[in-house]
Amino acid sequence: METIATTKGQIVIPSKVRLRLGIKEGTRIQIEVNEKDKSIILTPITRQYVHSIRGKLKGHGLVKALMAEKKKEREL
Repeated sequence: METIATTKGQIVIPSKVRLRLGIKEGTRIQIEVNEKDKSIILTPITRQYVHSIRGKLKGHGLVKALMAEKKKEREL
């Protein structure tokens, strides 16, 4: 499937994909960039997604990692 970016960098996610993944108006989308492959991974943050990752990251120092990531974003 293919889409075109607008001059503002916006893209349209086709309706078939939105329906299949449960993306509705207001759904948050997590964006990951894979520098090695030069690819972008979009993950909808739906209730089902949140439940699927619950408990997987317990005890991994996520608060520190999140704070470091936010600091890095502010520096850009």
